[in-house]
Amino acid sequence: MFAVYAEKFSSDDPLSGLVVGERPDPTAPEGWTTVTVKAASLNHHDLWSLRGVGLREESLPMILGCDAAGLDEDGNEVLVHAVVSDPDWTGDETFDPKRSLLSERHQGTFADKVIVPSRNVIAKPASMSFAEAACLPTAWLTAYRMLFSQGGLKAGDSVLVQGAGGGVATALITLARAGGLKVLATSRDEVKRARALEIGAHEVFESNARLPMKVDAVMETVGRATWSHSIRSLRPGGKIVISGTTSGPQLDDAELTRIFFLQLSVIGSTMGTRGELAALTQMLDATGTRPLIDREIPMTEAREGFAAMAQGDVFGKIVLTR
Repeated sequence: MFAVYAEKFSSDDPLSGLVVGERPDPTAPEGWTTVTVKAASLNHHDLWSLRGVGLREESLPMILGCDAAGLDEDGNEVLVHAVVSDPDWTGDETFDPKRSLLSERHQGTFADKVIVPSRNVIAKPASMSFAEAACLPTAWLTAYRMLFSQGGLKAGDSVLVQGAGGGVATALITLARAGGLKVLATSRDEVKRARALEIGAHEVFESNARLPMKVDAVMETVGRATWSHSIRSLRPGGKIVISGTTSGPQLDDAELTRIFFLQLSVIGSTMGTRGELAALTQMLDATGTRPLIDREIPMTEAREGFAAMAQGDVFGKIVLTR
């Protein structure tokens, strides 16, 4: 079958290990099912995999991709939950110490077919295209959990989204607006600030600019470059929810004095559960809110999408279609 996979690692030139070619058809073991992929979306996780982060050399070649929407074995339209937990695990899958993502220990979604545990498949709303649904299982699910599960935010609350532009940040802006929140966003890029307003931000600011108000919560995916600004933007008792560190995890100043004096909460968030993915799809189906797609590319041209992500030339999600 056709597939896009990692053949080797390179921290300096990750795309040198990317192959667009053929791999054997998968065979689903008991308790697993085969999904015929119609669309799959790119994540930074895929680039990190090509650098050898989170993926062992003995697992190569590895088909990349966490997210997919397609058809199950009965022809039903479905999307795939990317978190694979231990078969005996019960409760929140994100706490399972044996969990993994598709494309780490199990072959990923950038292929004609992918096999997943049967419980990892949920129904795709008829109102949503395959390309739209393929955006949800990683970036949009991460954003949903950050805002509503870990952040506990509700209509009328205010939130700052740092680094508007990437898949998680655009999902945060769109979902926060759909949930009735006051949305502020930052970006170094003037064009991305303008786009953030178009997709739901009430106000936008340059990175690290002083805000006219203190917010109830900050959604942090940037890390070192914005951490101090995030802490200083919170009201007393506010929350910072962090799910990534794209600018690096090593802080110049953790702002510990402000954190304890203002009684701030620092909350980690990772991916999301199958139940949260189902709730997210129901929310989008009910509200008509849709993922922002930067571009759709045939999966045969996957290298173009990887290059755009590596260069940061993205606003929203890149979707690969079959």
